Amino acid sequence: MPSSDLCSGGTLGELYSRCASRFADRVALIAGDQRISYREMHQKTLKMVQLFRSKGLKRGDAIAILAGNMPEVVLVISAAQILGVRFTALNALGSEEDQAFILEDAEVSTLVVDSRVFGERGMALQKRVSGLKSLLGIGPHASLLNVAEALEHCEPHPMPTDVQPDDIALVAYTGGTTGRPKGVVHTHRSIINMIAIELSEWEWPETPCFLAVAPVSHAVGGMLLPTFYRGGSFVLEQGFDPGKFFCIVEREKISATFLVPTMLYVLLDHPDLDSHDLSSLEMVIYGAAPIQPARLAQAIETLGPIFCQIYGQVEAPNALTYLRKTDHDVLNPELLGSCGMPVMGIDLKLFDDHMQEVPRGEIGEICARGPHLMSGYWHRAQETEAAIRDDWLHTGDLARMDSNGYIYIVDRSKDMIISGGFNVYPSEVEAVLSRHPAVSMCAVIGVPHATWGEAVKAVLVLKDGMSCSEEELINLVRDKKGSVQAPKMVEFVGSLPLTPLGKIDKKVLRKANQ
Repeated sequence: MPSSDLCSGGTLGELYSRCASRFADRVALIAGDQRISYREMHQKTLKMVQLFRSKGLKRGDAIAILAGNMPEVVLVISAAQILGVRFTALNALGSEEDQAFILEDAEVSTLVVDSRVFGERGMALQKRVSGLKSLLGIGPHASLLNVAEALEHCEPHPMPTDVQPDDIALVAYTGGTTGRPKGVVHTHRSIINMIAIELSEWEWPETPCFLAVAPVSHAVGGMLLPTFYRGGSFVLEQGFDPGKFFCIVEREKISATFLVPTMLYVLLDHPDLDSHDLSSLEMVIYGAAPIQPARLAQAIETLGPIFCQIYGQVEAPNALTYLRKTDHDVLNPELLGSCGMPVMGIDLKLFDDHMQEVPRGEIGEICARGPHLMSGYWHRAQETEAAIRDDWLHTGDLARMDSNGYIYIVDRSKDMIISGGFNVYPSEVEAVLSRHPAVSMCAVIGVPHATWGEAVKAVLVLKDGMSCSEEELINLVRDKKGSVQAPKMVEFVGSLPLTPLGKIDKKVLRKANQ
């Protein structure tokens, strides 16, 4: 008998069901005054499966969501995984143009939106996307089917049994070199391997009470099942507000959370920091952007040795490396600049341009292979081949490894900007700026920013005899790409530095803007 018949690896739906059976009477979800038990969550999820079926969704179809942190978002995600439906989250700060492109590209037939915030956007998207057959609303809306009301007429049925570990569970969109996002494909198998790494490597509290202030429909969603697998509670908060954060930690006895560095800076600088009891915190995971070692040392001295760092990317979630709590030693400040050691179950090496591993201490590109990496990019064979070469995922991040095996990232060769924990891809912003009739050449770079880590800056050359204002260009990008990608500053120059091959030399630009 083939080994695959003996051990399939299971599916995400089976994991949700197992957690619901094991911890039925415990509280799974907390949102404001709402307390939802594992049993209630699972029953509602199975009803959601029936609702999706009534809308024609079946294994292999695609669903998307546009909403903040709400219990219904968790139900949608888990129901999609139980039914074997591909799930895609839309960026709440994204433009209508980009959201429409993703819905078309991912072949989404059903969209679920927060009716109050995104009801009108959802209706506009349905008009633009011909394949979008169903539009569902979380909460009342005059023109949308209310999910809560619809669930009252659904009966929970047994879980489907035809979903397979190698079925696609997630298509998560990230930036592309062509100026359009590309979908990163993950199967049930790859996500389960990610969860196994999180459970084995991360230093979880015994029974976590996890506070989610970053979107659960994105990276923080990868922390749902590890929390559930330990019988913990997942606390949903709509956005990050430092005052609310302190109050929720104190009230709910939060023991774990995820923060991007800018959130941590805001908390450290807040006048109410010392007036709340934060002693319940046992694990603060941080990542998604470079952190300033001096501020990290301040956080450790203020809140204690509760911090752990993850480094990864959408193609390799949620981590390729992990920096443990004990590695956060203020007496060893150099180590605070590390992103940790490679996690279990993966191969990670630093290669030069000829795929030769560089010696310790020298800089090379981080390349990895392992069971939790992406299958490839959705409908983009050429870009998949470029990213996965010789069976290694090429991250585009440059780093060095010290004599003890700790990794230190030194640059991002793909020029990606991380502003406030959000990825900004210069090529996408440049594609919009170049649409303006007055723009001859442009380059977008990230410049250091005390609050956001990096801020988006555009450097432009205008056509002879033509002019435009800084505000005009910023508004153009904001309208087309959303507020996160809009430049925070614009500089007009007579020429841009070029490499010998005639390409814009962004290294020179970045050096001039340090």
